[in-house]
Amino acid sequence: MPKLATPLTESQVRALTPRGTRYSVADGQGLIIEVMTTGTKVWRFRYSLNGKRQPLATIGDYRMISLRVARAKAQKYAALVAQGISPVATARRDRGADSNADVLREAAELYLSTEMAGKSDEYRRTTRRALDKDVLPAIGNKPVRSVTAQDIVGICERINNRGAPKMALHTRNVVKRLYEYLIARQLATDNPAEVVPARSLATVHSRTRVMSGNEIGTMLRAIDVSSIRRPLKLALHLRVLTMARKSDLVEATWSEFDLNEAQWTIPATRLNAEHDQIVSLSRQAIAILQELFDAKADGQRYVFPSVRGDDRPIARSTLNQAVKALGVDVEHFVLHDFRRTAAAHLPQKPAGSSDANTQREFQQCWADFIETQTNSAR
Repeated sequence: MPKLATPLTESQVRALTPRGTRYSVADGQGLIIEVMTTGTKVWRFRYSLNGKRQPLATIGDYRMISLRVARAKAQKYAALVAQGISPVATARRDRGADSNADVLREAAELYLSTEMAGKSDEYRRTTRRALDKDVLPAIGNKPVRSVTAQDIVGICERINNRGAPKMALHTRNVVKRLYEYLIARQLATDNPAEVVPARSLATVHSRTRVMSGNEIGTMLRAIDVSSIRRPLKLALHLRVLTMARKSDLVEATWSEFDLNEAQWTIPATRLNAEHDQIVSLSRQAIAILQELFDAKADGQRYVFPSVRGDDRPIARSTLNQAVKALGVDVEHFVLHDFRRTAAAHLPQKPAGSSDANTQREFQQCWADFIETQTNSAR
């Protein structure tokens, strides 16, 4: 019985490097990728008809066809072979449809149909809207490698001029991610959006924006239903509940928490300050911490340890990456401006209350508000 091929991953395909002679690696079900001495990678389909091995059918250049799409085409060709039909003519027609990705409009469609396929409906919708409304009408017919930073600046300035600086920043980020994809597939060499400073587009506006209750609920609900690791979901919720700085949260150790007293003491040494910082914990925050504590390994020092197993916390960038994985365009605000949102939604300090009582009441009121908004978004 022939040995079954181990399915490939996109990262494995990207990592394939040229050798002195061309070689191929099987993905399974007849799909292989051939690596040329020049570094070019080509998907091909291996099949037999009437008991005889046939010449390989070419699916297309890896730069323009993702692993997911190549598998779908291989399945289509396998169905033809099962009917006794050679897939060569069909494969030739398919390659013609994939051959124009050097034009930005076609490259964007390739991006949307491959890289965006696994994203949320909302993420795909906002990405396509930015491309269709502002990017492609302006530069869609330009060759991918001819798009310049000045093109991106011009698009963003037009969006800014109609009073939508946040959309200008979002559009710049969409183009940046599009070109990161094209560079990875060797369809581009430079990223024209990367040199456009984000702070020049929407910094002032994003730093004064307050999220509505509905936006808060939608964002937290997106965290709940996402596929990111459970500890990261809890970390994001805990960050919102405590309004702690990202570094303070990801580097927190269990010795800093007293769940019985509903209190988190951040040492002055971690804050580069003269005094410790005391953070009151709402009952929702305690529930999260209790779940994390019950699941922790023996001897685990950090609340959010690295998955590598060594004695260190997750990287500070991990929460940023987790938010990006949600496909919800709220990253900047979640990571920087929740204090302002909390202050906008909650009452002022009660008369005659001590600082400790005020903080405890504030934290619980904020947590109750968040819980209400999240439940309404379900």
